[in-house]
Amino acid sequence: MARRRIRSRIRKSHFYTFKCLRPKTLDDQGPHVINGPGYTRIVHCNQPHMHLATKLLRYRSNYVSTTRYNLLTFLPKCLYEQFHRVANFYFLVAAILSVFPLSPFNKWSMIAPLVFVVGLSMGKEALEDWRRFMQDVEVNSRKASVHRGSGEFGRRAWKKIRVGDVVRVEKDQFFPADLLLLSSSYDDGICYVETMNLDGETNLKVKRCLDATLGFERDESFQDFSGTIKCEDPNPNLYTFVGNLECDGQVYPLDPNMILLRDSKLRNTTYIYGVVVFTGHDTKVMQNSTKSPSKRSKIEKRMDYIIYTLFALLLFVSFISSLGFALMTKLLMADWWYLRPDKPESLTNPTNPLYAWVVHLFTALLLYGYLIPISLYVSIELVKVLQATFINQDLKMYDSDSGTPANARTSNLNEELGQVDTILSDKTGTLTCNQMDFLKCSIAGTSYGVRASEVELAAAKQMAMDLEEQGEEAKNTPMSKGRTQRYSKLASKTLSDDFELETVITASDDNDRKQSIGVKGFSFEDHRLMDENWLNEPNSDDILMFFRILAVCHTAIPEVDEDTGKCTYEAESPDEVAFLVAAKEFGFEFTKRTQSSVFITERFSPSGHPVDREYKILNLLDFTSKRKRMSAIIRDEEGQILLLCKGADSIIFERLSKKGKDYLGPTTKHLNEYGEAGLRTLALGYRKLDENEYSAWNNEFHKAKTSVGADRDEMLEKVSDMMEKELILVGATAVEDKLQKGVPQCIDNLAQAGLKIWVLTGDKMETAINIGYACSLLRQGMKQISISFTNVEESSQDSEVAAKENIVRQITNASQMIKIEKDPHAAFALIIDGKTLTYALKDDVKYQFLALAVDCASVICCRVSPKQKALVTRLAKEGTGKTTLAIGDGANDVGMIQEADIGVGISGVEGMQAVMASDFSIAQFRFLERLLVVHGHWCYKRIAQMICYFFYKNITFGLTLFYFEAFTGFSGQSIYNDSYLLLFNVVLTSLPVISLGVFEQDVPSDVCLQFPALYQQGPKNLFFDWYRIIGWMANGVYASIVIFTLNLGIFHVQSFRSDGQTADMNAMGTAMFTCIIWSVNVQIALTMSHFTWIQHVMIWGSIGAWYIFLALYGMLPPKLSGNIFHMLVETLAPAPIFWLTSLLVIAATTLPYLVHISYQRSVNPLDHHIIQEIKHFRIDLEDERMWKREKSKAREKTKIGFTARVDAKIRQLKGKLQRKHSVLSVMSGTSSNDTTSNSQQT
Repeated sequence: MARRRIRSRIRKSHFYTFKCLRPKTLDDQGPHVINGPGYTRIVHCNQPHMHLATKLLRYRSNYVSTTRYNLLTFLPKCLYEQFHRVANFYFLVAAILSVFPLSPFNKWSMIAPLVFVVGLSMGKEALEDWRRFMQDVEVNSRKASVHRGSGEFGRRAWKKIRVGDVVRVEKDQFFPADLLLLSSSYDDGICYVETMNLDGETNLKVKRCLDATLGFERDESFQDFSGTIKCEDPNPNLYTFVGNLECDGQVYPLDPNMILLRDSKLRNTTYIYGVVVFTGHDTKVMQNSTKSPSKRSKIEKRMDYIIYTLFALLLFVSFISSLGFALMTKLLMADWWYLRPDKPESLTNPTNPLYAWVVHLFTALLLYGYLIPISLYVSIELVKVLQATFINQDLKMYDSDSGTPANARTSNLNEELGQVDTILSDKTGTLTCNQMDFLKCSIAGTSYGVRASEVELAAAKQMAMDLEEQGEEAKNTPMSKGRTQRYSKLASKTLSDDFELETVITASDDNDRKQSIGVKGFSFEDHRLMDENWLNEPNSDDILMFFRILAVCHTAIPEVDEDTGKCTYEAESPDEVAFLVAAKEFGFEFTKRTQSSVFITERFSPSGHPVDREYKILNLLDFTSKRKRMSAIIRDEEGQILLLCKGADSIIFERLSKKGKDYLGPTTKHLNEYGEAGLRTLALGYRKLDENEYSAWNNEFHKAKTSVGADRDEMLEKVSDMMEKELILVGATAVEDKLQKGVPQCIDNLAQAGLKIWVLTGDKMETAINIGYACSLLRQGMKQISISFTNVEESSQDSEVAAKENIVRQITNASQMIKIEKDPHAAFALIIDGKTLTYALKDDVKYQFLALAVDCASVICCRVSPKQKALVTRLAKEGTGKTTLAIGDGANDVGMIQEADIGVGISGVEGMQAVMASDFSIAQFRFLERLLVVHGHWCYKRIAQMICYFFYKNITFGLTLFYFEAFTGFSGQSIYNDSYLLLFNVVLTSLPVISLGVFEQDVPSDVCLQFPALYQQGPKNLFFDWYRIIGWMANGVYASIVIFTLNLGIFHVQSFRSDGQTADMNAMGTAMFTCIIWSVNVQIALTMSHFTWIQHVMIWGSIGAWYIFLALYGMLPPKLSGNIFHMLVETLAPAPIFWLTSLLVIAATTLPYLVHISYQRSVNPLDHHIIQEIKHFRIDLEDERMWKREKSKAREKTKIGFTARVDAKIRQLKGKLQRKHSVLSVMSGTSSNDTTSNSQQT
């Protein structure tokens, strides 16, 4: 049954002078000209079935997919991905060739491992894509209310919504597609939209429908509704829309303020009706996203080059072997009577050595194929899956509030986490909670609010710890105790003067802080203003005006909960809510709003009872990003007309009258202090108006507002400026944009780990700068380089060139300024907006811009579009050639998440688009530290060591085949049984290397966090550079030579049993293979730093498995076991020389590694070597001071973060101490001279 909707009586469009501007009549602005390419879309409103009749009108469905494969493409695309890997392609060719007689091995020894490896990798890809598919199903299955006909609405899944459907969206719901707003719960058809998911902005956007569709206020209104929309084709531009609506014989122009985009959310509005214009991948948010790319880590890319190197070695060895065979066939075959040279076969015909060379080349390529590790890829895949499982199950990255664990959505990039150089982060929802707390204020030149901000608190604690450490070191220096004590008080006094460490006492820890906060949005604490104590302050009249500005100057609406009776506020921005909550706590509660008045309950009065006051709203000049201020012209109960204004301090200060600057000096000082504390600030002022002045201005304002023409906006701005002058400064507010828990500490630790952090946000520049201060990406004393766009009054083409030249000039000047800076502690911050980035990202400018950004300690890009985020990320990735990580939480971050080498999505916030496009997801930004510094560091070293070891063991094994073949006249004969070849990579050496890749830890997780500089081993690539790779390869060559020569020397020229029996090829091959198994497994044991019972089982179990296999296989009938029948039990085990040879080979093959590691640890140890020795000898427990000193040394020199801020403060304090010390020295010297002269006179 159709339901009647009750509309709000407030016409909220009257609250907005600038945001709801539009033509009053159809004659004001004609319809848009819709024709030509790019403007072909036709939407039949409320008639979605009509789009099925014509092929041109069959638009995409609303189904959204982020998967890489589907049922049809999985097999071909995945097979292409697998055989795109050079090693897999080689083994495919080898498996095909093994079917022919020229193969030296059984065909199944080549086919079986290939099928196993490729099948396992494809299964992993299928599993990961299935997870993406299930997340897509969750989004596509969301329900929306859709018009079914006859004025009735019903629930329908998002994926079934079609172009032309009329949709009803309730408060706090997401828009399921791009909609044209038809009507809302407000009489004038406006609604509030939160676009944080699209552009990162926290302020709500005001949308307004056409007057022609205002009448569709109920479900049944749509029974006979129809219309046609002709508009632009799907495109990624979030802020533009061109189209016309044809309805009831009239044509109405449409603009972007009427379009509700998918994945934005309805706020502060009970309901809206809209018609679907774009669906699915045609929506603007999906147009801004890119296809999920197939990412590969830098280690995997370098691994390809190593395999190419091994291929070159394989070809070289095969060429030598074939050439040797051809020469022997040509020169010696005639003397080998047992090969019947009188009746030669084609392969051994001395007259045709070229044929022998070509055929033997294929045989050699198959024979020495074990130089290429076929199980490398599958082992790495398996290891990465297990590593990802450990990441998913890490309880220290589990968010108990939302119940969200970390999630490695792909395991291909685990080791890339350990090589990140630059982090590109979104702001809103990633760094901040979008929760504002009123914390401090400045009124009449006096600062109020004793509670410390999170930034002050953490910085003060860090400073206290650093000074304490320095004090402990000072005690152990030759400095006399008297001198130390002499200046300790001086230091304490200077410290308390410059940095309020007493704030730590106010909120000594998080528990105290939480207990003292009783009201959400209000963390203010100062008894001078609370409980009407402000009446006793010397400037109580100014304080009263300050409170009234907070309570009256806004566009919010109060809502009373019928169940609890509590009043909440619905406002465009969380800042306004914080101001209203603060006003309420101070005794000025905003209780009611009508079309023309606001009502305030003031608790203070001579009678002691609350008094309700009405303030008539004469005009509201609303806040815009261009104006950076908001004003309300009101009439109080005494009839006095006042203009109340709040805005950015730079804007308010330039509008002050000469008499209104009494508090300018102290207020500016307080604003600087608040900014340093990471707080968002606004200045408050007012102006008294007389009736004649207001009436004259209001007439001008009314004329401008009702004027017709393109210059109406400019006229309104000019008239508003006339009134917003001659203000009297009252004070300023300081609101804390609550950072997510642990964000400043996380950024500080990441900076100490040597990572660069760039912030890319769609928010305003002022907001981004405030958050920069809050996160310590910016600090007082840091030189800010602001690259800004300036309009040039020339023709469009000339202005483009001039603007570009101006930006290039600014970039060049900034780069020169950095180069000539001589202060080693100087830090620079680059701040740039999206309009300027348009030019800075041009092909001929972008590398200059990148060079400047790299030279700066921090980079903040504000007002950037999703596309620009992706372009900046691409520039950082390709321009520097280093690993980039992008982290965000909204759909506007999808582009940069996919563009970066690693994409991290924040889950548990609004929407899941960022998570669905990401490679890893975490619930809070602070977990990024553990993800990188612990898991990234471990995974990088594990994978690097694992790959190096793989090449070592395969070279060790593969070259013994070559040596034996050369020894036997390049006959193509393998010394090993086919079963040995099959087991070597798949069973006997695979488990130890997997245990290395999964469980190895150079240092424990807590030490990784205490010594963040250890992380730099990844970005510097210390464990996978060519020096280390070639070293391992050389070790493999050495081991293969030792194994072959020792076994040949021992078994070939003498009997190896007491009965005089000599070793045949199978006995020597088995003995040699045994030595290989022992050598490579002992080598991996020496490589490991961390052992659990699992490693012991896998290493020694693999060696034991070889003997068990040899014994059991030898027990099989000769028909099955062949020449291996009873090989261990009867042939080798009874011979002591077999066991002694194994011991000798183990000692000889591991000797170079032992010498190398001993020399390195003794002469040139790496950081983790030192930490391992400290932990092993428990020095960290016995000498805590030394442990602290080592930890302080483990900080990378950084110019951002708390540590940099504290270091700068300490340098400042030391300078003051030195100056005071010099003054004291002069004074003491003067005093001693006076005393001496007096004594002489006496």
